[in-house]
Amino acid sequence: MTEFLTANMAPIMFISLIIFLMFGYAVAFSLAACGLFFGFVAVELGMIQPAFLQSLPLRMFGIMQNDTLLAIPFFTFMGLILERSGMAEDLLDTIGQLFGPIRGGLAYAVIFVGAMLAATTGVVAASVISMGLISLPIMLRYGYDRRVAGGVIAASGTLAQIIPPSLVLIVLADQLGKSVGDLYKGAFIPGFVLTGLYVGYIVVLSFVRPQWVPALPPEARTIREPDGTSGLRSLALVVIGATLCAIAFAKWRPDATPLDELIVTSLCVGVGVAFVLAVLNRITGMGLLSNMAERVTFVMIPPLALIFLVLGTIFLGIATPTEGGAMGAVGALVMALARGRIDLKLIRQAMDSTMKLSCFVLFILIGATVFSLAFQGVDGPKWVEHLLTGLPGGQLGFLIAVNILVFVLAFFLDFFELAFIIIPLIGPVAEKLGIDLVWFGVLLAVNMQTSFMHPPFGFALFYLRSVAPSEDYVDKVTKKPIKKITIEQIYWGAVPFVIIQVFMVGLIIAFPGLVSSGLTKEPLIDAATVLQQMETDSQQKSKDKDADDKAKEGTAEEAEDPMARMLESMKDDQTKKP
Repeated sequence: MTEFLTANMAPIMFISLIIFLMFGYAVAFSLAACGLFFGFVAVELGMIQPAFLQSLPLRMFGIMQNDTLLAIPFFTFMGLILERSGMAEDLLDTIGQLFGPIRGGLAYAVIFVGAMLAATTGVVAASVISMGLISLPIMLRYGYDRRVAGGVIAASGTLAQIIPPSLVLIVLADQLGKSVGDLYKGAFIPGFVLTGLYVGYIVVLSFVRPQWVPALPPEARTIREPDGTSGLRSLALVVIGATLCAIAFAKWRPDATPLDELIVTSLCVGVGVAFVLAVLNRITGMGLLSNMAERVTFVMIPPLALIFLVLGTIFLGIATPTEGGAMGAVGALVMALARGRIDLKLIRQAMDSTMKLSCFVLFILIGATVFSLAFQGVDGPKWVEHLLTGLPGGQLGFLIAVNILVFVLAFFLDFFELAFIIIPLIGPVAEKLGIDLVWFGVLLAVNMQTSFMHPPFGFALFYLRSVAPSEDYVDKVTKKPIKKITIEQIYWGAVPFVIIQVFMVGLIIAFPGLVSSGLTKEPLIDAATVLQQMETDSQQKSKDKDADDKAKEGTAEEAEDPMARMLESMKDDQTKKP
């Protein structure tokens, strides 16, 4: 029995953890209890020395001294303040009016605003709850299919999982030992490609099932010009002008500029041009812009300014992610103060929620550290490495197996638990197989996004359920009866978007440039080549030194031998005779 336990301690430990979690015990305490129990068993069996477990306090202090994790409370606080600042309400109202005349317009507005909130808050709960409270009643009022309405709101909220400043990217960077800024840059383009896939789904739906995504009726379009037009032509001219200015700026930038930095700076130039036009229009009253163009411009400025304050400073190298999060939190406070939406009660609620989430993350990380220490002591990483490297297909086989594993576990675990339990096990194996860990982290972040969406434990679905009507009611505007939304409708509405997210995982595997194009360009001189040349030079110097030493030893020996000196003298005399 002892031999069996010693030979199979790692798989027994991992299976025991799964059983603990299936019983419903708290993840942090399940991890810590499992780690301590098997750690003491391993000591009794002689697998590890008692002194090995004494490194646990040092690991705990290392977690508390980790500056990277400071970004989590900053971004959480920023998201909670923005949720109550009215920014989401203004965005949804204005963008909904903008896209209202076309089929699926409200769905487009929800997706677009979801991406904007994701790029400012980084918190899924804040995005889903805000859009559920504001846009869901409007979508039901004007005849949207309940499954489409629920699915698009939940999916758009989960964009905060992949679009920087995402909390999951911070955790993944910490677990993989990589820079948070690198993961932000790598996830920048995939996040907006995923947004485009959501939009594409609604486009297809508007042609296949137009009755599911109707346009707003004329009486619901409140932003109009004095002559009765919508003012979209003026807005189009502003967008075209700002785009041309952004393109011209992008052409002026050096070719070596990273793509993410180029997008952010060009976007700022284009928005700045639009803002100047809107301000001139408001001050002079010359009618340079329509009411729609002016309103859209002023509504877009605060979130875009906050995006630049956070992401722009990170991508340009001005601030670290932790410093960017701190500036974002201050910017959110200023924005809420400017709107008159902040008081001591709101700040206290935001701080309480931030403290709860931060403690939740910290306790899971401490539990995961206890488990991983004991798991390393029983050679768990070697067992995982042999298990995964033995899969057929090399890197591709490994990626397929790992993504299937993460997708299945996401039915039962949220992204924090997945990041702290699974990533420390598979990260070293991925690095040994030659997989870039930044690319690997972004790939897993997209996969973990499904943990919010698929039944039965998708948190985004629960957030939406908490704000969706659970009983039939009478609409306040139209005075018509509206039926409730059932949990089954929310589940079925999420299925197409889960399929899109899985398809996005395949796209990243098939086209790695989606991630790598957002990263800093490689230096002109390859570091590996330089190191190899240095090693070659060092070996050559060592050989030359050995040769010199041997020559000196030979000369010294000859100098010490009298017979050798006499023979050498005779040779010289014979040479001198004519």
